Amino acid sequence: MPRIRPEDLRSHAWYGDPGLRAFGHRSRTRQMGIAAEEHMGKPVIGVINTWSEINPCHTHLRQRAEEVKRGVWQAGGYPVELPAISLSEPFQKPSTMLYRNLLAMETEELLRSYPIDGAVLLGGCDKTTPALLMGAVSMDVPSIYVPAGPMLRGNWRGTVLGSGSDVWKYWDEKRAGVIGDQEWGEIEEGIARSPGHCMTMGTASTMTSATEALGMTLPGAASIPAVDSAHPRMAAASGRQIVEMVWEDRRPSQILDRRAYLDAVTTVLALGGSTNAVIHLIAMAGRGQVQLSLDDFDELSRRVPVLANIRPTGAYLMEDFYYAGGLRGLLSQLRDLLHLDRPTVTGHTFGEVIEGADVYNSDVIRSLDKPVWPEGGLAVLRGNLAPGGAVIKHAAAEPRFHRHTGPAVVFDGYQDLQRRINDESLPITADTVLVLRGAGPHGGPGMPEYGMLPIPDRLLKQGVRDMLRISDARMSGTSYGACVLHVSPESHVGGPLGLLRDGDLVTLDVEARRLDVALSDEELAERRAHWEAPAPSYGRGYGALYLSHITQAEEGCDFDFLAREGANAAPESR
Repeated sequence: MPRIRPEDLRSHAWYGDPGLRAFGHRSRTRQMGIAAEEHMGKPVIGVINTWSEINPCHTHLRQRAEEVKRGVWQAGGYPVELPAISLSEPFQKPSTMLYRNLLAMETEELLRSYPIDGAVLLGGCDKTTPALLMGAVSMDVPSIYVPAGPMLRGNWRGTVLGSGSDVWKYWDEKRAGVIGDQEWGEIEEGIARSPGHCMTMGTASTMTSATEALGMTLPGAASIPAVDSAHPRMAAASGRQIVEMVWEDRRPSQILDRRAYLDAVTTVLALGGSTNAVIHLIAMAGRGQVQLSLDDFDELSRRVPVLANIRPTGAYLMEDFYYAGGLRGLLSQLRDLLHLDRPTVTGHTFGEVIEGADVYNSDVIRSLDKPVWPEGGLAVLRGNLAPGGAVIKHAAAEPRFHRHTGPAVVFDGYQDLQRRINDESLPITADTVLVLRGAGPHGGPGMPEYGMLPIPDRLLKQGVRDMLRISDARMSGTSYGACVLHVSPESHVGGPLGLLRDGDLVTLDVEARRLDVALSDEELAERRAHWEAPAPSYGRGYGALYLSHITQAEEGCDFDFLAREGANAAPESR
């Protein structure tokens, strides 16, 4: 492949000019103890690190950055670590989704404003992966992703615990009176035992796996547990790889075409992955002006079975998945459904990077003729309650809810839900449809993961463990149940969800891909005429910027000014 010259490097505009400004760049580099021979004429590699002391998923990324830099030095590059905002799913309120686009903007502008020739992106916690990639796609310098990797399995009294999924499960058991404070405290100490992101097929594992399927990581990178010795080796190898990518000018725009995104969707469906992947992949594709829609997800879901037997859809965890062959093993089962001739960051085709992969446990990674679920784990719904679309992870719901009609009980925002869900005067039975509105991109604000609405305590004590729940919110990828999510348009911008009243009959039909309320167009129009928009949550600052420019779920919840086409001038060196 043709190689660029040192004077063609982007960083040459900072360091190579004979003028005064370049003198300043060089002298300030000397100030940091870096000699000319250490960086002049070499690719400058930005190591974008989302490490933070309040992000348990990323506590090891400080060390992984050192290993990436080791690889960059080995390959003849000059690494520069650039810290970026850390989107910590367990701690950040109201939702990391509110800040995904902020990290994407920061990533893009870090790469644009500094003398960066290529980027290594370090992340893994849910929104970090799409944010970093969205920024890299918009900037379009050679980039490679280093996934944080899943944490080790949880453990409690000889029982394997899965982060998120078993939190919801045992919280319901505690509210039902099945376990007490002693057991709950033991679970708290045993469910998260190491650095790394959730080891279930939550949003983190889904998005890092999707990124590998896109061709933006080294082969096998997404499945390696965070504390496995293979993980630092992968980080160093990624550092070596990015230097080669810079010399060959191998950019995201050359890798991330429509074929790549369709293969990522196929992978997510076969994994039984998070519903959040729908929003994130659409947003990522939009940054590269690649068409990807809800219809693509639904069309593929009808013919791509779930092969990964991983919680919450299946039985195992990511550590088991890694030992069973990892993502490369799963992709080997999907070869006939993938575009094998497309490029990847390695310089080899997608087919070449999965060549020779095998499966070592056929119960963890199933074959096409023995799937966990006969079709993809997600379904896209439309109807008079969701004209812009909605999604459901029906593979993780009780099958009896795949076709269900019941009366609605409506909650206006999460605080109202928390306040009233156990009100015994509410006419809630196992057949009731619980509806939460005011939790979308505008209403949340930031579309928090409220979509797994709690089942009332009195029903839990009767043995009820699933109900039909509908919202304009998202839910954690570790969640489960008959939860219809991302209803669009959201209630805060006048969507039909905002017009529902208690007692309205709502029908879900997964097979027909319908979500409807038994109201005429005339009745909906009459209610809309009396609807008033809620007051915005923010009057200034980043929140006001967010509310002014955020798009709806089916458009990826990106900022409209970031998703559109348009060139940005290169920074002047003066």
